[in-house]
Amino acid sequence: MYLDDWAGLGHCRLSIIDLSKGTQPIHNETQTLWILFNGEIFNYPELRNDLLARGHRFYTESDTEVLLHLYEEKGPSCLHELNGQFALAVWDSRNKELFLARDRIGIQPLHYYQDENRLLFASEIKSLFQAPDLPRCLEPRVLDQIFTFWAPLPGQTVFQNVFELPPGHYLRLRNGQVTTCKWWDLPLGNAERTNLSLKEQVEKVDAILTDAIRIRLRADVPVGSYLSGGLDSSGVTAKIAGNFNNALRTFGIRFEHPDFDEGPYQDLMVRHLGVNHTETYVSNKDIGQHLSRMIWYAEKPLLRTAPVPLLLLSEQVRKSGFKVVLTGEGADEFWGGYNIYKETKLRRFWARQPQSTRRPACLRYLYPYLFKDARLPRTIPAFFGKHFTETVNPFYSHEIRWMNTARIKTFFSHPVQDQLAAYSCLEELRASLPENFSRWDILSRAQYLEITLFLSNYLLSSQGDRPAMGNTLEIRTPFLDHRIMEESCRIHPRWKIFGLREKFLLKKLFQKNLPEPIVSRSKHPYRAPIREILFHENPYHDELLSEKALREFGLFDPEKTQKLLSAVRSAHYPNETNNMALVGILSSQILYEQFIKNFPYYPPKRPDRLTVFDYRTTSPEPMSKTTYCSPDRVRK
Repeated sequence: MYLDDWAGLGHCRLSIIDLSKGTQPIHNETQTLWILFNGEIFNYPELRNDLLARGHRFYTESDTEVLLHLYEEKGPSCLHELNGQFALAVWDSRNKELFLARDRIGIQPLHYYQDENRLLFASEIKSLFQAPDLPRCLEPRVLDQIFTFWAPLPGQTVFQNVFELPPGHYLRLRNGQVTTCKWWDLPLGNAERTNLSLKEQVEKVDAILTDAIRIRLRADVPVGSYLSGGLDSSGVTAKIAGNFNNALRTFGIRFEHPDFDEGPYQDLMVRHLGVNHTETYVSNKDIGQHLSRMIWYAEKPLLRTAPVPLLLLSEQVRKSGFKVVLTGEGADEFWGGYNIYKETKLRRFWARQPQSTRRPACLRYLYPYLFKDARLPRTIPAFFGKHFTETVNPFYSHEIRWMNTARIKTFFSHPVQDQLAAYSCLEELRASLPENFSRWDILSRAQYLEITLFLSNYLLSSQGDRPAMGNTLEIRTPFLDHRIMEESCRIHPRWKIFGLREKFLLKKLFQKNLPEPIVSRSKHPYRAPIREILFHENPYHDELLSEKALREFGLFDPEKTQKLLSAVRSAHYPNETNNMALVGILSSQILYEQFIKNFPYYPPKRPDRLTVFDYRTTSPEPMSKTTYCSPDRVRK
């Protein structure tokens, strides 16, 4: 910890670079700037050499100290020189200024709370709630957002007056005034298109991706890789094994339910690369038993159970002695991997001849399983045909999905519905869109919505940092290297989805590294069982879904919820909306139990020893197992 009369900084470190000397907070030469940093700066050796040449002196080998000296020299503009994933805080004790910043796409979290007397910030909301007088209340508007978009809108959390610094933003506290500024924006729709041939473009992206992987292997501890059997994680793993580490350890999930299991493709990749692979077998019962622990880390309601197996996977990775893994996140969003992108193209194709009966049949190509059910083919055009001619609608790609998910909000209690009567999360989102958004091409618009809402606020949080750091594991994402993201935004949409062939350019790139079945297989979205977890007895879940608990917490209508529970348990056919509704209700009840009613549900861990750099003018009170370093004894 660092303490003075104005500020207190605390840090618990996951040591990856400079294991022995990188303890934080770290200070500059004059001990007037102090930094807290979560994440990694992958180009720190190059930045360090430049700073040394300009006269800076270092007392550690860490990337954290490099970051501090770069800020000392360039201020907020230093952020543009960083290749990394980060949340950081710099305290300027001389000028009494606080600077907070978050990486471009939001890989690392940063939350804050402000009132008239103070500003509190932390990586996790539960850390803020250690302040006993900080009110803990759920925010109905953000519940509405989550039950529409799956995640809060950027900058918001499900707790009232607790905010998240949006991706690509920084915050400054000066003279009692807080200001925020966007320092990086997603260049989709505004970037100048490249004029390279397909071959030249593949070679360029290949070179950037290889370098992005190379610098993400920088660590003073072993680095592993997730291997799901899909194109993205397989491509990253093949690059590592073929160029940097032929003794690579890989890790993957196996499911009890065959519809969710990608084991055969993992086996194919393991044989192809000869890597040392570890499987984590996840049963339906496991998912039900660990859902509450996942909610404690996620700090928000979930509409899917998919984060839970990732929590169990990261636990296995950590037990295997690894602190760092590389993953394939970001490829689908930036390179056209999702069906929703192709679906948007098909609906627009259909809109050119609205009376056609053959054009909507093309949806069979995307969703053949829907046409196998004799009840569905007649209803499919009605579902996908909602407002399909309104191609200028900024939400054209996502609105039918959002409206389908938003049906879950009918389960809100009457008091919650009354509070939301005059609120529209769609209008709030519309007001935040880029100025010329309606003039972007249709794929760029779809990608922007998917990246800013789903990727940043759900995948990188509830399925990324939260389950991983719940087991003190760091994930690194080469596809989210800013050079890759920015290059993707310059590439013509046809090289992302060629006809209806998704991730066209990436498949060209990886075809020399991967077996043909991996390259040619269609996108298999990562999912986990929902309905099946309810077949296992769980008294805790039953209690939270009881009429008594539902009435006490006041979020959902007890009668409707009980009918929903019966319908899901007795259904002969899976109903995705009902399944998501039940997970959303159950996870919200768990969240309320953990953070509102019985906080802290899991007591915080106390450090065995705490070192305090104490610059207060008053004498510190003694603390057990604590080493105090007065100003004249601070490390030089």
